[in-house]
Formats: sequence, structure tokens, C-alpha cells
Amino acid sequence: MTETRRLYFNQLTRAGTNRWLRHRVVFLKLILCVDSYSGGNFVAANNGKAHAQLNSRQDRCSMKNITSLSSFGCSALLALSLTACQQAPADPDTPGLSDALDLSPIAVELNDSGLPADWQKHAVFMEIYIRGYQDNDGDGIGDFNGLTSRLDYLQDLGIKGIWLMPMMQSQDRDHGYAVTDYRKVEPDYGSLDDFKHFLNEAHRRGIGVIIDYLINHSAAQNPLFLDSDKHLAGKRDWYIWRDDFQHWPNWGGNETWHAGTDGFYYGIFWDQMPDFNLRHPEVVSFHQNNLRYWLNLGVDGFRFDAVGTLFENGSSAMLNQPDNHRFLADSIRPIVMEYPNRYMVCENPDGPMPTAESCGSAFYFGLQGAILASAKFGKTKQRMKDRLENAPMAQLATLLANHDSFAGGRIMEQLKGDEGSYRMAAATLLTLPGTPFIYYGEEIGIGHSLDITDPDPDHRLRTPMSWTDDANSAGFTTGTPFRAVANNVATHNVAAALEQPSSLLKHYRHWIQLRNLQPALQSGDYQAVEVTDKRIFAFTRTLDDDVRLVLLNYSSQPVELTLTDSCWQIIDSYPNSLLAGTLPTTVNLPPQTATLAQPCE
Repeated sequence: MTETRRLYFNQLTRAGTNRWLRHRVVFLKLILCVDSYSGGNFVAANNGKAHAQLNSRQDRCSMKNITSLSSFGCSALLALSLTACQQAPADPDTPGLSDALDLSPIAVELNDSGLPADWQKHAVFMEIYIRGYQDNDGDGIGDFNGLTSRLDYLQDLGIKGIWLMPMMQSQDRDHGYAVTDYRKVEPDYGSLDDFKHFLNEAHRRGIGVIIDYLINHSAAQNPLFLDSDKHLAGKRDWYIWRDDFQHWPNWGGNETWHAGTDGFYYGIFWDQMPDFNLRHPEVVSFHQNNLRYWLNLGVDGFRFDAVGTLFENGSSAMLNQPDNHRFLADSIRPIVMEYPNRYMVCENPDGPMPTAESCGSAFYFGLQGAILASAKFGKTKQRMKDRLENAPMAQLATLLANHDSFAGGRIMEQLKGDEGSYRMAAATLLTLPGTPFIYYGEEIGIGHSLDITDPDPDHRLRTPMSWTDDANSAGFTTGTPFRAVANNVATHNVAAALEQPSSLLKHYRHWIQLRNLQPALQSGDYQAVEVTDKRIFAFTRTLDDDVRLVLLNYSSQPVELTLTDSCWQIIDSYPNSLLAGTLPTTVNLPPQTATLAQPCE
């Protein structure tokens, strides 16, 4: 392409719309006509960008310029070129849809949830998808009141913290990660008063509640973005725009620049989730005020989604930029920490260590696969030990699975129904350092959705909770559930598990409650104990002078283990409670059993 063609191509792109894209062949023909033009109306400009001497959009669409170009015999094509012309952008002061949002500044209002100091350092969390947990009103969708009705179940399990997946008003009305109003709850889940009631009831049971918060992006139907797209209410620069399309594929090969009404906007996930411009001080203040709004209402903290994508510095620098950590440390964490006894944890699968430093805590992705592999194959994987060495475990949140397919499927599916391996993975998670997060239904061995035709792999992980063996509703609703129930609802449900002496549910409850009673398991330092037989994973947890020894036999067979001269008193051996009293120097560890011991007095 000649320089003249390239310059005019850029100008058309600057004025471009979706209609321009549809007529690109016509415009290429038009450019060939313009190539003969030498009147100087289009020239190269500074900073590597093409600029026209026709400075305004109105000028580029004026009849005078149409006439001057028509003299080169291109009038028929030039008529079509008007599809690239638009009305001038609206005055930034023109009112917009976002004027109806509550964007008021929020002052700090301290409140006391009644939770013990540093509750989050001692808690086992449950991640809950509200839409799929319990329906209270029969519409087939989980809600706040349904969730409140299940708090006694969570308390009995030993849960001390709840992470609610997005509960703000959303465009998608499914996962909730496309927020349309940051200060309203999702109407499908009930009212703000319903949420407050749930929050108060959780606190009354000694359970803290953190909520998902989306800094990186909003919904495309959020009034803020709709105004940004139309140059209204001063919101244009709240999002990231450019005049020309750029090919910046994300990790899945999908485009990240999307056509708007006037130009192209950046959305790293997809076109319905445009990224905020976090370099704009008004956007930063917007998020800070929203955080204070929810903290004032009494939430105990936040799980921040996708913090590895907050800033981008070019097509090869879209992930894990240093700006992300500075932003979290300087602009977000201080807001949350204004409130005593609050907790924040961040999601960044590609960089948990630096994120833990800037955020305060981060999910330790990668460890879950090593734990599950050790349990599945019956021997300690070296990569699990490697991930635990020198990791700042006190700052890391641990898990076996969650709502995203990239983290792995439901555990029952990953382990192909092997409940012995399942128990060992759970015992490992609940005795290792870090803050454990359990994904709802994990404690009963819930499977994938019955609907194998659903093209979205995440949907299979977000089924209605299996409370009973009802093949249609799973005890989740009196109506028709929003999604198919789990494929193993007949055998793996809460009602059945409560009747079975050796169910997964009782295994989880046993180890959660044991952890709750053992400060060393909650926050003690980790130290591997070297053993020659890889079927055994041994380590100690030490808090001041309080020491606990953990012995995990991943094998389906008894394994003989020789201990040092130290004397160890057995606290617990589960599920095969064949050991009691003092551990002998040479001990036969029962198959697929976890043993907890303390130094002899």
C-alpha cells in the first residue's frame, strides 16, 4: 500500500464505523482513486500517526471536500464514502444514562461484625454460586433468602468464611461477572434488605462474608460504557478507546479490540466486557467509593477477579504488568484496610506470588493439580513439595477446584469417582498451610451437570446444589431449576450423606472441625519431613512451641514407616481409625488415611 493509500485508509478508520467494515471493498476502490490526488489535503503527521489537515469529523464529511475529491472521477464511489461519516461526538457535558447511577462519594463508616480478630487467618471458606445454591421463592433461581436458610448447614460443617460469587446487578444474569450497577444487588437474588439479612445472620453464626468485585471490566450494557460509547456525560475516557483496529489476540486467540459506535474499545475477555481505563483518576475513585459502599454495609472483604489483566502496555504486554501490583498496593488495598478486620484475596493464575504481596493474599493456582495428582496416583508428587517450599503460604489461598474450568473440573470427575483418592486430596488441603477454599458441593462429591450438550464448560461446574436425590430439582427448588442438576444427584446429595457413616461430607466435616481446633494447622509454619517411601507425605506444622505431625498415606495399601527417635502421640487417624496412643518407631500406616500427631508430653 502506498503512503497516500495508507494515510487515507487511516483517516477512514478514524471515522470508521461498523458500516465502514461492511463496505471495506468499496473503500479500497475509493483509495485507488485518491491515490492520484496530490492536492495536499492528506499528509503525514507526528508521533507515527496519520493526521489530516481536515481536523474535525464535520470537515471530513463536508460537501466541499466531497466536491474536491469528486474532480478526480470518483464521485460515485465517494457517495458511498459517506458511510464512514458520522455526526460529531456529543458534548461531554451532555447528560447520559449513567446520570441515573449512584456515583456519589462514600465516606468511611466503621462497623463491627462481631467476628474474632484475624478471623480470616483461621477460617475455612466456602465459595458459593448464589444462583445455584438454594432457591427460596420457587422461581428456579437461587437467592439470598435460600442461602440464609442454609447457614446452619454451613455452620455445622465448620465453615467460618463465605465467598459469594458476583451478587451485583449484571448483564449476563448467570455468572455475574458483567456488572451493570455496582451498588445494586442482582434482582434475581432478591433485595438489598434480603442481602443485609443474610449478612447479619452469617455474622451471628461467626461466619465472615467476602464478595466478588470486578475492577478490570464492566458489562457492555453498563450505563457507564453506553455513555462512553456515545461520548456522553464525560465518560468517554472511563474506558480504553482508539481510532483504529489493532490485532492483540488474548490467550485464546480472540480479539481484544472491538468495534464501538465511534472507534474501537479494549476488552480482553470479550466484547461484552469492556475494560475500564484504570489510569483515569475518576475511574479509580469510582471503584474506591464502591468498595466503601459495601464495606459500610458490613461485608468482611472482597475477592478481586482477574487482577492480572488490570493494565495493558501493548500487544505483547497485556498480562501481569507491574502497574497491576502498584495499583492494588496503592489504590485498592488501603481502602479495604481502612476498615478493621477485613480480608481481600486476588485471582491471578499466572502470578500468585507477587499478587499475594500487593494484594495481601492470592489464590495459589497450580498447587491444586499437584495435590489431586498425588492423591490420584497414590504417591507424593515432587511438584507438590516443590510448590510448598519457600512459598509465602500464610498469604496464599488454597483450593482443589472452583467455578472456572481452567482450574479443573469437579473433583469427582477429575478423580473418576475414586472416593478414597478424593478423601486424601481433601485431607491434604485441610492440613496444609494457607487459607482453604472449598467450592460448594465439593464436600458431597457433586458431579458435573447432566446437560452434556451445553457448549460452555463452566456451566457444567455451576449446577444446582444437590440437597436431595430428586432427579428433577435436587431439593434446590420447588420449581424448575435454571440448569440441569448434577449427574450423580441420586447417590451424592446432602440428605444421603448425612445418613452414611463414611460419606465424603462427614470426611470434610471431620477435617474442617479438627483444623478449627488446632491453631498449628491454621497458621503454623510448614516443614517437610523426609521419608523414603513416596507413598507417604509427611510434614510438620509449628506455631510457637505447638508442633503437629501430619502423615498422609496416599496408597490403597498399608505402608510401613520408620520414624525418628521422637515420641509422637496420636491425635487423630481418619478415616481408617486403626491407630491410637503413641506412634511406634515402626508403624503400619492404614491405606488412604491421614494421621495427626503431637509430641509426647
